[in-house]
Amino acid sequence: MEKLKIEAKVENLDKVTEFVDGLLEAYDCPMKTMMRIDVAVEEIFVNVAHYAYTPDTGDVEICVDVSGEPPCAAITFTDSGVPYDPLAKEDPDVSLSLDQRQVGGLGIFMVKKSMDDMRYEYRDGQNVLTLVKNLV
Repeated sequence: MEKLKIEAKVENLDKVTEFVDGLLEAYDCPMKTMMRIDVAVEEIFVNVAHYAYTPDTGDVEICVDVSGEPPCAAITFTDSGVPYDPLAKEDPDVSLSLDQRQVGGLGIFMVKKSMDDMRYEYRDGQNVLTLVKNLV
């Protein structure tokens, strides 16, 4: 298990992606899977950067744990920002036209669809969101 603690600022997204990709490459993660994970990591990190500490800033810890056979990656984001469960919001109705849909929620919906599992809990004053993806 590897951890990165970094200020939740959009400018740090490249560092977060490099950290995650570097660990996944060590497990010969297929490029298609890595791209899906990268999109999910970007969506979650940018959401934390934009909303968790507004108007201030704070840290987010990203933990990557690869285990099992076949290998599975669990990527956990932990922040001390405003409590927010992204899984509690109803999924957008993607059958509606763009002008009929409510604003927001599409990014989290895409993350849910691209990951094998996604869990949230508010624990000890912190948001803990875990993304799980099989690497094969």
